[in-house]
Amino acid sequence: MDDSKYDQYLEHMRLSEYPMLKGTTYLDHAGTTLYSKSLIDRFSADMIANHYGNPHSASSSSQNTSARIDTVRTSLLDLFHADPDEFDLVFVANATAGIKLVADAFRESEGGFWYGYHKDAHTSLVGVRELAASHRCFESDEDVERWLNDDHRQLESSQNRTGLFGYPAQSNMNGRRLPLHWPGQISSKAQRSGNSLYTLLDAAALVSTAPLKLSNTENAPDFTVLSLYKMFGFPDLGCLIVRKSSGGILRQRKYFGGGTVDMVVCVKEQWHARKSETLHDGFEDGTLPIHSILAVQSALEVHRETLGSLERISRHTTALAKQLLDGLESLQHGNKTSVCTIYSGGSTAYGNASAQGPIVSFNVQNAQGSWIGHTEVEKLASIKDIQLRTGGLCNPGGIASSLDLAPWEMRQNFSAGQRCGTDHDIMNGKPTGMIRVSLGAMSTSSDVRRFLEFVEEYFVEDDVSNTILPTPPPTPCTSRSFQVESLMVYPIKSCAGYRIPTGTPWYIRKEGLVWDREWCLIHRGTGAALSQKRYPKMALLRPAIDFTKGVLRVRYTGSTAGLQVIEVPLSEDPSLFDNADYKNQTARVCGDTITTRLYRSEELNMFFTDALGVDCQLARFPASGTTTSTRHAKAHLQKYQKQQREPHIPGSFPEMELKQGAGPTMLLSNESPILMMSRSSLNRLNEQIKLNGGKAVHAEVFRANIIIAEPYVTPPGDEEPYAEDTWHGMQIGCQYFRMLGSCRRCQMVCVDQDTAVKNEEPFTTLSKTRRFDGKVFFGQHSCHVPLANDLSPQSQNPTITVGDVVRPITSEDEVMEDAGILC
Repeated sequence: MDDSKYDQYLEHMRLSEYPMLKGTTYLDHAGTTLYSKSLIDRFSADMIANHYGNPHSASSSSQNTSARIDTVRTSLLDLFHADPDEFDLVFVANATAGIKLVADAFRESEGGFWYGYHKDAHTSLVGVRELAASHRCFESDEDVERWLNDDHRQLESSQNRTGLFGYPAQSNMNGRRLPLHWPGQISSKAQRSGNSLYTLLDAAALVSTAPLKLSNTENAPDFTVLSLYKMFGFPDLGCLIVRKSSGGILRQRKYFGGGTVDMVVCVKEQWHARKSETLHDGFEDGTLPIHSILAVQSALEVHRETLGSLERISRHTTALAKQLLDGLESLQHGNKTSVCTIYSGGSTAYGNASAQGPIVSFNVQNAQGSWIGHTEVEKLASIKDIQLRTGGLCNPGGIASSLDLAPWEMRQNFSAGQRCGTDHDIMNGKPTGMIRVSLGAMSTSSDVRRFLEFVEEYFVEDDVSNTILPTPPPTPCTSRSFQVESLMVYPIKSCAGYRIPTGTPWYIRKEGLVWDREWCLIHRGTGAALSQKRYPKMALLRPAIDFTKGVLRVRYTGSTAGLQVIEVPLSEDPSLFDNADYKNQTARVCGDTITTRLYRSEELNMFFTDALGVDCQLARFPASGTTTSTRHAKAHLQKYQKQQREPHIPGSFPEMELKQGAGPTMLLSNESPILMMSRSSLNRLNEQIKLNGGKAVHAEVFRANIIIAEPYVTPPGDEEPYAEDTWHGMQIGCQYFRMLGSCRRCQMVCVDQDTAVKNEEPFTTLSKTRRFDGKVFFGQHSCHVPLANDLSPQSQNPTITVGDVVRPITSEDEVMEDAGILC
């Protein structure tokens, strides 16, 4: 049959052979059973016509079973061009069971074994590392090639340690096909290095739509696992193909079951003799799944008769994958932005069957560039009777690299509730999974067309102006404009701050800037949070956030001898990942009783206890809502501010008088999610301090999150100190903030943040120049106001950056609804 007519033939055959596909667009061939009517009819007829018995017997029915199983075993080896003199085939429950059989044998190696695996490996391959004495994840093909070509590099932990390298022939996530010449190179490397080094190939995804040829014994893997159900749909069975010359290491496996031993002594002596006539005799534990194995023969026959060879299936599915990829890449919104982000793993080889399988993985974005959750796509597809798969796809390395998820982010997402199958598909502005379309032998061009029509109908936005509010551009600098001079977060309440690097977009949550005041130090005796007012040496505890390692690193700069840097996981539930025990305990923070997670690690708590000279423990009040208590902002407009502000104009940035417990949520800050101050105001304060013979203070003593300044050199007298007192809000870049009121100050501002020494200034001068109604104020409390356009990236994951333009919002400003904010 000509390849050009093959698609038409499949369309016709589906109606009779695959009745379950009527009206369904089936795009999950890598993960769902799909079997033909002929296969079931043929297998059923075989079961009715013949009598099969347990092969562990000499009866005629048992011998008939044994003969048929041998035939199936030989047929499968022949399908993969594996010479029976060189290879044996072991039946297993599934591909994962085959991997586990190999791993169980290797872990009995003297001194354990070293394990290397490719980042594109399926979870089942990754899991082998837990049995290894040491292991390494190769993060790219180039990483593997460098290792293979380094003649002098021994196995990572021991020159004489047995080694195993596992990798997939085809990524089950994006269909990228990995080099099949690696096993031959690894065999050569083992000979050069003198190590015992073996290869484990996961071919389950590959052989569902492509041939695998093991005819070249020298270049063949030592162990190859396959999934027969992914090839034929039925039966549910896997197999492990073993190169006989490498089979000896499998005999290290300690366990034996019925059918794998010739003799067992257990009374008075402990002894057994394994079966050794063939390799597979020693590893097919218990009674074989004889009916499933016999069904393979029917599956092979029907597969060959109806679908032809694996080579033809490969050509067909490769063409369909190219059609799908081209279609998805061509989809654009009305503003010419792409609808789909394709995760190809760096492969540009769609259409080349040797380098790319028939899988396309992607995510969908709206016209503004925001992500549309994969679960939402799957739900809608299900309603339209389109079957596909979404989520993490059992490929943790591929997901992490494709979605740019650092280990600490994946741990953080897990702690915040992400699990396989949940709706946590967009977290912190990033997808946690993807959409996978996997084409199979029964896929047709009409399936691809229908899916493309589905994506175009429901996710392509043609008339962008009518569906999405425009994101307001940053306002150009004017005489009344400022810019962000610096950004600071204070991860541990009352300890030193962490200065956000210039050029780094920093995320904003409803509780404030991310990582701001999530931790605190709790007094062991009273349960109260420690403060610099009583323990000024807290200023010498300097935290830094290391996103590469996913830790909060704290350094003490005081003179206490013996203190080392301490690291705390950024992930919200440390006990799940680093054995850092914790418990939930109530604590008092600024008059509020809250529930915190209290660390009980002695190393961690002794670090802080020794530094401050007070018995304390580290606690966490995470932003994910996993604790049982919530704090609300207490800040409000002061009387002097109300008098300074001009009458409120309806439709402008709204005034907000907060009732108790009704303000914005916050973590462990005193009164509001975000504290802002002006460089002009600080300059004026320092001028007044120096006039009185005092020493100017640094901005750090006020512990503000956002410091703004005029973006140009301002002549003396032309600055606008304390102009922020009258603002109703401010726009920073494309984000909006509401002013909640002035910050009331205490003597804590007198602690020098470099030395922890208490001074009189700036509180002395503030009390003379910034006292209103008997209280001292400096700086402004604020909170983030979400954009009304919740489809934009700026709304989905809002950020601000050092250098952003700051535009004050006063009652004279234009109606804020035109700026697209949620009032």
